[in-house]
Amino acid sequence: MKNDDHGPICAATRFSVACDPLFFTTLRTVAGIYIHIPFCKRKCNYCDFYSCTSLELAEPFLSALEREMELRREELPVGPIATLYIGGGTPSLLTPVQADRLIGAVGRHWDCSALRETTMEVNPDDVRGDYLEQIARLGVDRLSIGLQSLVDGDLQLLGRRHDTAKALAAVAAARRAGFDNLSVDLIYGIPGMSLARWGDNLRRVVDLDAPHISAYHLSVEEGTPLASMVRRGELTEVDEDQSGEQFDLLCRTLGEAGYEHYEISSFARPGFRAVHNSAYWSGEPYLGLGPSAHSYDGRRRSWNVASTEGYIEGGDIRQGEELGERERYNEYVMTALRRIEGVDMATLRRLFGPRQASYFERCATEQVQKGRLLRGGDNYRIDEPNMLVSNEIIASLFSI
Repeated sequence: MKNDDHGPICAATRFSVACDPLFFTTLRTVAGIYIHIPFCKRKCNYCDFYSCTSLELAEPFLSALEREMELRREELPVGPIATLYIGGGTPSLLTPVQADRLIGAVGRHWDCSALRETTMEVNPDDVRGDYLEQIARLGVDRLSIGLQSLVDGDLQLLGRRHDTAKALAAVAAARRAGFDNLSVDLIYGIPGMSLARWGDNLRRVVDLDAPHISAYHLSVEEGTPLASMVRRGELTEVDEDQSGEQFDLLCRTLGEAGYEHYEISSFARPGFRAVHNSAYWSGEPYLGLGPSAHSYDGRRRSWNVASTEGYIEGGDIRQGEELGERERYNEYVMTALRRIEGVDMATLRRLFGPRQASYFERCATEQVQKGRLLRGGDNYRIDEPNMLVSNEIIASLFSI
């Protein structure tokens, strides 16, 4: 599992999904648009997402973003967009005027009359009541707040800019500004984190009563300060048993508190699933704008250059690849099994034909017999105790 410097990964920057070719003929709204804001005041110790600290580039970046919108406005299927997700990076480094410019540009290029959700990631260190009130007036109706932990020692180790007091203050400020649709992010598997400390962390987060929680196991990524600390022996990664205990406690605590575990890393109160990310996992197309952002139209995956300077300069900023049936099948299996709904065999047969469906069922039957996959009628899914090893299970079902 991965996390960016705010915790949750926006699927537009990590995942692509398979799509029914008939989808585009019946589509009335699309998964939506992801915009990557590349700026950070500083990189967190664990983050391998693309970002830069050159905040003076914000204005030319916005101009380049408007240029990309103009060039790519016809790429989405006809119809209003369903969601807008502003991620990063640190979108809350944008001033209200800059955020207004960005959101206004989206409205000029696409039909936003049916928007179901407009999300903006915010860092607790940047949150002020007046700032949140201003972005709410711009149409942002969902915040993703990067808490990561409510333990100061954890935050210091992760290289976060805020402390626990600022994290709590940010949630309170969001409530005062009228944001009811909040997502808060947590990281577990932090070196030195005891099960008791993790449990206390969870209880404090539950007390915040945020309707959505994203929780990710810490990944030690090459090239990050965290990886250097591990290599020098200054930190020891948690072992599988510790990870399993923390994941079990996470699921049990949030389940008892009334959260639905609807995707491997996502928990929601009824009615508060993330619409934008759910669309990725369900196979809808998306457009990614900004440096390093990924896009998918059902057949082709493309991505922008991971350079703010290069993006601003323009030119050939995009690369892409056409996905064959095997790649689309594998990605359908991957994304479907991340969700509580799992793989629906009728859908798989329609998308990939009876031969590929038979292959999946042969592989899936082995996993059912091993107790790692559940079958209910014409549906296969990963049960909660096995979600922590989902990558291994999913890989066993891939077509190679």
